[in-house]
Amino acid sequence: MENFYDAILDALVDVFKMMPILFLAYLLVSYLSHDHNHKFYGFLSKKKRTSVLYASFLGCIPQCGFSSVIADLYSRQKVTLGTLVAVFVATSDEAIPIMIATPSQILNMLLLIGIKIVLALLWGYGIDFVVEICSKLKKKKVANATAKKLDENASGTKEFSHAENDHVDSHELSEDHHHIHECGHIHSDTCDEHCHHDEQCCVDNIFLDAFKHTLEIAIYVFIATFIINLLINYFTLDIFTTILTDNGIIQILIACVVGLIPNCASSVLLVELFTVGALSFPALVAGLSTGAGVGLIILITKNKHPLKNIGILFLQFSIGVVSGLIIYGIFELCGFTL
Repeated sequence: MENFYDAILDALVDVFKMMPILFLAYLLVSYLSHDHNHKFYGFLSKKKRTSVLYASFLGCIPQCGFSSVIADLYSRQKVTLGTLVAVFVATSDEAIPIMIATPSQILNMLLLIGIKIVLALLWGYGIDFVVEICSKLKKKKVANATAKKLDENASGTKEFSHAENDHVDSHELSEDHHHIHECGHIHSDTCDEHCHHDEQCCVDNIFLDAFKHTLEIAIYVFIATFIINLLINYFTLDIFTTILTDNGIIQILIACVVGLIPNCASSVLLVELFTVGALSFPALVAGLSTGAGVGLIILITKNKHPLKNIGILFLQFSIGVVSGLIIYGIFELCGFTL
């Protein structure tokens, strides 16, 4: 029972520590998204190349508030996959505060942050580039298929064209009219007296909007954290130290598995193992690049596409392993101590 109560207490502490940053992050999102100039969409919009850049630096902020927020936005198709990956790779959760508290680890911390920002930028932009190419190829394939169909039905070209145009126009009008804001309400930029939208329904409630989002996420985090802490309380640091070997590649694989644990405990464990010399620096980078704290929980619970979520988790694991191996190779080539 002692482990049970400790797990509850630790979960409550983790949630309360996270809530202020999470609330401020959602407050910022609510404020910007309700601004009539749509500043938020210019900040992390799918159409902006700078979204990956901003996400890479936001992820470096201690704890995982921004990884949670961007995971939430990704589930609503507001940001690109590259932006999501960038913030996940950049996030280090509790690792940075722990390393700051240890003066001997300051240089390692700065090196860690710098490497993770570079990795976040490379992976984020790389993934968005690949997705964009695939999207263009798909559109080209559809266009070719449409052209072929038009050729085969030359007699009905005019009617088919009109039908297609009507469909496109109707779709475009629908998209121009409806805009789903982060608050979950639907507004229109071209509303008239027949639309029945209340333009002020959310603008005056950004604090309530941010609090509701924060509370919802906190509930998810508490449940997941309690379960994870209950399991971790039955294990000690010595067990993980025993499992790890001197093989750098094996360490990287193990660190990436630990990093996928959606809890600050994973980042704490990785830093503790690194501090006592049981984990190499490349393995530390790999593990912290794989994990995104509770951002992974938000992705799984909010994004209603299980197969896509599994794919993203596999992608994160692969990114962590490849990133760790790259750093491992650079360190060996340069003769740095692992």
